[in-house]
Amino acid sequence: MKKKVLVTGGAGFIGSYVVQELLKKNYAVGIIDNLSKSITSYKNEKNVTFFKVDLTNKEKAREVFEEFDECIHLAAKIGGIGYFHKYPATILSDNNKLYSTVFELAAEYKYKRLVYISSSMVFESATTFPSKEKDVFTTPPPISAYGFSKLIGEYYCKAFWDEYKLPYTIIRPFNAYGINELPTEEVGYSHVIPDLIRKVLLGQYPLEILGNGKQTRCFTHARDIARAIVMGLESKDAINEDFNIGTHKETNILALAEKIYTLCKIDKPFKYKLVKSFPYDVKRRVPDVKKAKRILGWQPEISLDESLPELIEWIKGKI
Repeated sequence: MKKKVLVTGGAGFIGSYVVQELLKKNYAVGIIDNLSKSITSYKNEKNVTFFKVDLTNKEKAREVFEEFDECIHLAAKIGGIGYFHKYPATILSDNNKLYSTVFELAAEYKYKRLVYISSSMVFESATTFPSKEKDVFTTPPPISAYGFSKLIGEYYCKAFWDEYKLPYTIIRPFNAYGINELPTEEVGYSHVIPDLIRKVLLGQYPLEILGNGKQTRCFTHARDIARAIVMGLESKDAINEDFNIGTHKETNILALAEKIYTLCKIDKPFKYKLVKSFPYDVKRRVPDVKKAKRILGWQPEISLDESLPELIEWIKGKI
């Protein structure tokens, strides 16, 4: 009998990669999504059942949850730095509603595992690098509503284990990128890589860089993240554990912008203009990923340099 896994937000950016990873391993996959940020609904794909349901409606979601054994929880109010500055109350309120529905129903139907997709933003206030999983207990809580909402989800995991013995695994991606995340006209509503690609392709000159350009990130391809999520789901040693998932290689934003500019083959010399950033612009974020390698056997396989050309071509066809 095939394992039956429910993926919340499975029609979205990272979710679409997770579904493909599960299908490669012959899982029976359920996708529950309200299609607010959909890439595909998988309506005609074998071994996939799609449910268009708003997870804030617990009773409608109940009919879906009773059909599955495990859950990967990706659904969330999420976006780039501009998005979470504009909608802090919506993010906090809606994400909490999603947590309550998903965790309560998973506990009620005695799920074998709930894999919660957190965020590197729980380390928004970190001062120790690279940040280890255990540092989440000593790092000051995130200042942004988005970062705080993702940390709340981690506390849901622990609380529902303590009270209901709902097994969990926390996957904490660092700066996901890849095909399937569309850039937006509003700066900062999507993440930095699609934002920069869109601005370059549309001819912004000089290219506007938020902040001082010295901010660093460890960009991790969504396909690598999806592998880690499924490896976490399948590992007995990952029960009630948390994992940082990312590359250790730091890239500063100015270097990233110049790399993208060069790959886009613009016939002008690279020129940039620094513009004021948002208040919660993290200066540095670096994961320690030794635990994921030791327990899951995971490490990143896709480099930024090899994957950027494909991403640029994909976005070129969308704008």
